[in-house]
Amino acid sequence: MTKKIVIVLKGYPRLSETFIAQELRGLELAGHALVLMSMRHPTDKKRHPVHDEIEAPVTYLPEYLRDDPLRVLRAWWKMRRHRNYRSMRSAFLADLRRDRTRNRWRRFGQALVLAAEFPADFNWLHAHFIHTPAAVTRYASLLLGVGWSCSAHAKDIWTSPDWELRDKLADARFVVTCTKAGFDKLKSLSPDPARVHLSYHGLDLARFGRFTAERPARDGTVIRDPVVLLSVGRAVEKKGYGVLLDALALLPGDLSWRFVHIGGGELLPALKARAEALGLAERILWQGSMAQAEVLAQYRESDLFVLPCRIASDGDRDGLPNVLVEAASQRLACVSTTISGVPELLSDKVNGLLVAPDDPGALSEALAKAIRDPLLRREFGDAAERRVRSDFDHAASIRQLTRLFGGVRDAA
Repeated sequence: MTKKIVIVLKGYPRLSETFIAQELRGLELAGHALVLMSMRHPTDKKRHPVHDEIEAPVTYLPEYLRDDPLRVLRAWWKMRRHRNYRSMRSAFLADLRRDRTRNRWRRFGQALVLAAEFPADFNWLHAHFIHTPAAVTRYASLLLGVGWSCSAHAKDIWTSPDWELRDKLADARFVVTCTKAGFDKLKSLSPDPARVHLSYHGLDLARFGRFTAERPARDGTVIRDPVVLLSVGRAVEKKGYGVLLDALALLPGDLSWRFVHIGGGELLPALKARAEALGLAERILWQGSMAQAEVLAQYRESDLFVLPCRIASDGDRDGLPNVLVEAASQRLACVSTTISGVPELLSDKVNGLLVAPDDPGALSEALAKAIRDPLLRREFGDAAERRVRSDFDHAASIRQLTRLFGGVRDAA
């Protein structure tokens, strides 16, 4: 059974959330009608092709209530006499007693706007991320009497307090998450563990076709033909780029290599300064954000992919980074860490190299090993591609979501 679903997003569109965009398009192709409600306007200057294929209209909620106070006031005036308003307000006040922040008030105001502007013929709410988008969705669901569900990913799971996760897991009709670690965490907190589902969002393999060309057998011995190391990811603490720079500085002096980074992020200036201090600046190319077609071309031009995921100081961490799946789909050997869902894709010394997080020495040794051995890189890359194409096709996730949407009834 197809549904007319309002999708609540933290921001849209975002270059770093390709997996969400491909899921939205997949749900449309499966017959679902979608309306997108975004809590933030886009900050990226580029878009992926899939964003232009998505047909759903987008409405932007007030990012801050002060941005559009009349819109918020009109929404409150309209919804205050709704039969469910007291129930929604009681849930909000209970949360406010445990989280006395402006952000909590903001979620209340955004939920009022979402409820007031909810499309009349739609029958479901779905939040991407179980932290702030799910809070807005839960309040709106309580007010409207419309059922809701949620996709949880990484940061949203690991930086949310357990009490809030429990409340949302109790109210949501189902929750899906994309790693075994996240699945185990949510299942342990849910009053009904059967509502929690593991669903790898996978990759749209039609956009990441097979790469059949042979990569050059670079081994780091030719100064004018360095081994190209690539990483794609935002320059934030959990990606571990500071650890990577320290590892690169430990590589033997006789190895010829070049590092290419794709992505934005608030830590870029500090990382560039760190690279300069370590004497690495001439070997590093900082590309900034790039569109999907450009990223795909870089996967194919590179020799080795590296992403040293770690747990940030606030508990934030990756789930299963989509860029690892993308790189593996292009037969690009990968070096990463044992954080979260990474071992669910890569097995150490089978289809990649994994080291403990926050260990520059171990990471440097793994990189040196892969740089010197093009045959090993080819073996790992081929094995990783087979893993992706057999177990990480996003079409399987769309089928699972469609079954879940079809299996739940609308609220009153």
